[in-house]
Amino acid sequence: MSDVGIIGVGQSAFVRGYPGSIRELAFEAFAEAMDDAGLEVGDIDATVICSAPEYDKQRSPAGVIAEYCGLTPQPTFYAETLCSSSSTGLKLAYSLVKSGLHSCVMVLGFQKMSEISSAESQERMGRGADIQWESPFGTMMPAYYAMHARAYLERFGATEEDLALIRVKAATYGQLNDRAVFRKGVELQQCLEADPVSSPLKVFDCCANADGSSAVIVASKDKITSLGVKKPVWILGVGAASAPVNMAGRDQFHGLKVAELAARQAYDMAGVGPKDIDVAEVHDCFTIAEMMAYENLGFAEPGQGRELIRAKETYKEGSIPVNVDGGLLSKGHPIGATGGSQIRTVVLQLRGEAGPMQVKDPKLGLVHNIGGVGLYGNVTILGV
Repeated sequence: MSDVGIIGVGQSAFVRGYPGSIRELAFEAFAEAMDDAGLEVGDIDATVICSAPEYDKQRSPAGVIAEYCGLTPQPTFYAETLCSSSSTGLKLAYSLVKSGLHSCVMVLGFQKMSEISSAESQERMGRGADIQWESPFGTMMPAYYAMHARAYLERFGATEEDLALIRVKAATYGQLNDRAVFRKGVELQQCLEADPVSSPLKVFDCCANADGSSAVIVASKDKITSLGVKKPVWILGVGAASAPVNMAGRDQFHGLKVAELAARQAYDMAGVGPKDIDVAEVHDCFTIAEMMAYENLGFAEPGQGRELIRAKETYKEGSIPVNVDGGLLSKGHPIGATGGSQIRTVVLQLRGEAGPMQVKDPKLGLVHNIGGVGLYGNVTILGV
């Protein structure tokens, strides 16, 4: 079976209120990825469209978007695993190419969250939990992650200031990312004095909804050779796992088991370990999510993630740069597009094309993308 590489990436700007339709939004990432890869529409064998459908007014958006992008009559598939939809889409595309069914597949993720109100959005997020046993009691994403934050702080003696340091880092790099929603720096004291959302999480501990799209094109080694692609980025490891929907079925709250399991699969498949990773994108929907990711991915021992952020080891110049594009905390979180945006960032890093966010000479990159509150976990390892 052929090796599989990424040959093109694209992303729209992430914004708070996109004025066009979902098809126009998706086209922005599509067009950039096609130009990046130097492809014609006929070069794409199949597409995997990714979003969380509860935010879409359009039923079966995959067909509408594929038509608008000129990707018919090639087959199109629809993938949904909440916030990790486009990482799941990448695994599906990888599998389609690795199996030989297709030689070139596009993964196109999008979300136009401004199509509904903030109140409606929160209600739909709550329905990511079990609608029989949990969401009727008013559970929402900030409260779920606040439970994890409280458990983590109590278990390991970390502080709210440790979480705030993560947001300070995100804002530092968000200023450099022209695709990010938030491009302003924040001070530590601002974070600590911000209004509470769900204790111990405050305003700056939380990412924001956004509209956006992302695209990733994968191809077989033979296709890459025939196209003359000069800088392919190879997919070396893919891991995925799931967990019980109900919190009562979980055995820990100070970390996400799906991340640990998915990371183990990806590391084993790639034949590498945490110390081999040169740059990482992790799913920082809340500051506590990034803190847990440091440990779930093996960058730090349990309870020691705080030492990484205190020592700035996850900054661009540190031993394991994490989210040097600003992460979800600065970019915003258009659910179906987030995983593809993370993948794009690591691809640009490995190609040496990340501009002011560039890490020095990375060879291996990791993407950690979580769906829901640790319901779905995806870890992808890329290399050059």
